[in-house]
Amino acid sequence: MPSRLRPTAPIAADAILVGDPGRALLLAQELLEEPKMSNHARGLWAYFGTTPAGGELTIQATGMGGPSAALVLGDLAELGVKRAVRVGTCAWAEASVALGDLLVVREAIAQGGSAASLGVEPGSAVAPAVELTEGLRSELAGDGKLVSIMSVDAHPAEHTSVPGIAAIDMQTAPLLARGAFLQLELAALLIVSEAADGAGSLSKASLEKLERRAGRAAATVLSG
Repeated sequence: MPSRLRPTAPIAADAILVGDPGRALLLAQELLEEPKMSNHARGLWAYFGTTPAGGELTIQATGMGGPSAALVLGDLAELGVKRAVRVGTCAWAEASVALGDLLVVREAIAQGGSAASLGVEPGSAVAPAVELTEGLRSELAGDGKLVSIMSVDAHPAEHTSVPGIAAIDMQTAPLLARGAFLQLELAALLIVSEAADGAGSLSKASLEKLERRAGRAAATVLSG
């Protein structure tokens, strides 16, 4: 039995990973037919169901930050997950992106102890699965920007911008590093929900609209 998750329903081979339990519920309602809660232990809500296309899908909350996400991914791998897409939020860090943009991660630069604990030197890049990444770009029909991001352990607003880094988040690099170790296919699709300097953020309604769109894109790519 995994250390953190206590599944009460099947776990699919394909999963969408989100940090926020509320986002897990939102996407379960949006993407699954008759979703069943598959985990509530530790507040890491998860749902299992079938998409309209007929594929089985798990939607799993991973908690806040890289250490929690990496631990949850290990449990999911033990339970049979083979492929996953992170659907999360980030803070924009350069003028090439803006609030509300959808970012397909080309590489995540690791910073902080959580990535180092997984064998990734600070400042090193971690790459996602090529096929899933290209699938996300295609599904978003040009609206998804392919970018490099940086993953940190503290809140993104506490970090200054870095040349060539479009956005900052707290989970992608550790997840990609852990996924590579576990031989899973992972990709990441991020919503620019705030400015790195704290100067602005999306409204709840705008964010939920983008969460649904990003979730649909991820589900379609995973079912392909």
